[in-house]
Amino acid sequence: MPFAFPRRRFLLATGATFACLGASLRTAPVRAATDATPATLRLNGWLETRFDAWLASSPMQQTALGLKTGLDKWDDLSPARFAADRARAEKDLADLRDAFGADDLSPEGRLSYRLYEYESGKRIADDRWRLYDYPVNQQSGWQQQIASFLINIHRVDTIEDAQAYIARLNGVAGLVDQVMATMREAEAKGVLAPRFVYGHVLRDCRNLLTGAPFGPGNDSPLYADFTAKLDGVKADRVLKQALRADAAQALNDGLAPAYRRLMALAEAQRTRAGTDDGAWRLPDGEAYYAHQLAYATTTAMTAAEIHAFGLEEVARIQGELRALMPKTGFTGDLAGFLSLLRSDPRFRYPQTAGGKAAYLARTREIIAAMETRLTEAFTRKPAGELVVQAVPAFREQSATTAFYQGPGAYDGRPGTYFINTYDMAALPTYELEAVAYHEAVPGHHLQVSYARALSDLPRFRRFSGSFIAYSEGWGLYCERLAKDMGFYRDPYADVGRLTSELWRACRLVVDTGIHAPETKWSREKAIAYLQENTPNTAGDIGNSVERYIVNPGQATAYKVGMNRILSLREDAKARLGEKFDLKEFHDVVLGHGALSLTLLADNVAAWIAAKT
Repeated sequence: MPFAFPRRRFLLATGATFACLGASLRTAPVRAATDATPATLRLNGWLETRFDAWLASSPMQQTALGLKTGLDKWDDLSPARFAADRARAEKDLADLRDAFGADDLSPEGRLSYRLYEYESGKRIADDRWRLYDYPVNQQSGWQQQIASFLINIHRVDTIEDAQAYIARLNGVAGLVDQVMATMREAEAKGVLAPRFVYGHVLRDCRNLLTGAPFGPGNDSPLYADFTAKLDGVKADRVLKQALRADAAQALNDGLAPAYRRLMALAEAQRTRAGTDDGAWRLPDGEAYYAHQLAYATTTAMTAAEIHAFGLEEVARIQGELRALMPKTGFTGDLAGFLSLLRSDPRFRYPQTAGGKAAYLARTREIIAAMETRLTEAFTRKPAGELVVQAVPAFREQSATTAFYQGPGAYDGRPGTYFINTYDMAALPTYELEAVAYHEAVPGHHLQVSYARALSDLPRFRRFSGSFIAYSEGWGLYCERLAKDMGFYRDPYADVGRLTSELWRACRLVVDTGIHAPETKWSREKAIAYLQENTPNTAGDIGNSVERYIVNPGQATAYKVGMNRILSLREDAKARLGEKFDLKEFHDVVLGHGALSLTLLADNVAAWIAAKT
């Protein structure tokens, strides 16, 4: 799963900046496609101005891209900012339709038109639901994203960067006040997170306020991060000491009081929160969940259709598991096999520093082996560096088991595959291969690299993170692709591929079960379903169900997207016969940036038509 900022503050998952910074953002200039018409060139130029305008309003996205602009600032979370964003999106959509006609555009230009039309429409539709994202939650809440951003995104290469880091620490109080205002506004509209969420939020806050300079013990997470980054900067020792003192003061006088205010509000809201979990309980909850499903899957599938599809896929994959069981030497039934996978210690590294390091090392070996074979299925390899590291300790009790954070586009920051080593029982060795192929290569890291290399496309397409079914569908498809390439030589590794796919199929059932008004599953019922149908541990299941509760619909994207990509490949094989080329197919899928599943199907159909 790719790392993302809390939603609704929608930018293009990258950024632009003020007009005077446009040149610095175009270090890889946009080239005209060979078939570009004058109208397409004009559209591309206009899209570049819109990209610049949107990123100008987000210092955080500028930093995520690796730009040094706005490095001392946080994003504005005020209602006025959201209103301005909606007005801008409405004007963008009107200007797009008034100034450009699809008939005058090249095929790639028409695709850009349709994509920006979709993006603008989504921004407008999202505004209705901006208060429905719980501002603090265990998955992507601001109480942890502030620290994650500073630790994982804000680089310190110079003294000026360190001073900007301190300025951001001093700005946390204002940001937290905006978060709290949003929490109160949402509650007034009848939107409160389920009660269990607040316990996670309070723990995250306490973790960040533990240690120096807040009290005795080791350095707190943010102070440790700042001092470690400052140590790598060449500067006068006295100046460094002064900067450390300034950081400690900013943490004590700004961040800590703000987090304590946030904790007090979270405690108060917890007393008023309910124990029902689904989106159906919220005002207009059914419409909200339908919106979430449409966004996640980029299809018109209803909750009932997704639920039924999930049940069918669970049955199919469990049938494949039964067929594979004899190859492992197991002779019992499926329930017994799932129990074995869940509990047998031979499938886990030990819960020790050595065991955690061994898991990370084995992951790196698997990625390296895949990288040597990528040219069998792809025309290019990822250009950027990929690193594998553990989830930081302050958020490991809340984070998912694995996720990917894309590289900085302009500062050389590598792509990062994060693995949560808090509970090694939740990281079975039989799934180690499949998860690595999903999160790293040929999954998210390769897909992001492809998109960023498309210098003939407008930047909003190269950096877009809006299509979850495409990106997560691609990641899950790559788990299957590795099988087609001859990986998973150990039968248990192949079991892991199937249990990983089974998990995503079960998500279709559980997510819709929890959030659809027809089903209204409780948290406990969702947990029981996953315990019966998957080999995952109790801790992993509980953590995951809580994730689905706070992010309705997102978990449905994986299986819907994967099945669509796989069906497009099989259809292309059937239609093209000997003319089918896997590398070409992957270029078609990856070579236009992230897309809705409908637009992806259109591109594949055009490719097939051109080859027949």
